[in-house]
Amino acid sequence: MSTLSANPVTIAEPALVTALVPNWLGDVAMCTPALRALRTCFPHARIVAVGRGGSTALLADAAFIDDTVTVPGRGAFVDLLRLRFNWPHARPDLAVVFPHSARAALMARVLGARQTIGYDRGGRGWLLHHRREPHRESGRIAPVYMAEEYLGLVAALGAKDDGRGLELGVDPEADAAIASQLTGDGPLIGIAPGAAFGPSKRWLPERYAAVADALREQVNARPLLLTGPGEEDTRDAVLAASRHGLLQLEGPGSIARLKAAINRLDLLIGNDSGPRHVAIAFGVPVICIMGPTKPVYSCGPYEKGAVLRVDVYCGPCQQPTCATDHRCMTRITAGSVVEAAIAHLGDRVAG
Repeated sequence: MSTLSANPVTIAEPALVTALVPNWLGDVAMCTPALRALRTCFPHARIVAVGRGGSTALLADAAFIDDTVTVPGRGAFVDLLRLRFNWPHARPDLAVVFPHSARAALMARVLGARQTIGYDRGGRGWLLHHRREPHRESGRIAPVYMAEEYLGLVAALGAKDDGRGLELGVDPEADAAIASQLTGDGPLIGIAPGAAFGPSKRWLPERYAAVADALREQVNARPLLLTGPGEEDTRDAVLAASRHGLLQLEGPGSIARLKAAINRLDLLIGNDSGPRHVAIAFGVPVICIMGPTKPVYSCGPYEKGAVLRVDVYCGPCQQPTCATDHRCMTRITAGSVVEAAIAHLGDRVAG
């Protein structure tokens, strides 16, 4: 029987905790304070992160995770049954369900978790042993910074926020490979023009190119273009519009190499997407170009840099595709981004 848990949930020290983690890379990064709080709360437990390939790859090398298990992004119920039969661990004592979906809650049950906890959303409460009320204002579910939402879930178990913010690890081999490619003088600036959510989150490629060119000319910067699978058109558009070109990583792309590259940046310039939150986890300043997203979801106290956005009558719409003229993004100029970047490079361009 489910219990609606506004009060603490008492659970005996678990031997195995499964954490069903979010799907989007940025959300996974924002989930790391909660995962680290679980580790502190249950120091003797084995903690296994379960999620899609990108999510588990992002958590690889994290000190607070013992193992990861990758699951298909979508599929029929039979795929969940296969996961149960191929599950490489014992029956979980506790499953923490961070995503809001019914599928994630069902997955925790299929794995045989003795106790499950998650937010009571989308009619899935009956799948959870312990239901946590989402944040509400005037009786309606209201957005909060995602890291705070995830911390609020594990707080019901007695897991406390240590205030250290987002945290990720780097694979030593990937780091060595990336380091050998990024030698040179001048500030290393990542340019991340993609956004998996949809085109509404993407600033114009030609403006990214203009920013990269201006920073190369004004502060001897080394712009590094960071794009992933499915972003080939965006990558090509930036390169075609650039007068001076941008650095690109050699070799096959991977989350491990992306983390290693971002960890070495002096600054990241990009949309409100995964690389932004990866950079925050590594303490790298970010110039975030934000359009249709409600800032409360993704703007937290751990970020260094600046968020550039303009208020428009139709936003923030939270829609993947713009229904008008994309004014929330087109009204952000290349000059304003260059100015913010130079201001936050600080000592790297002093004198």
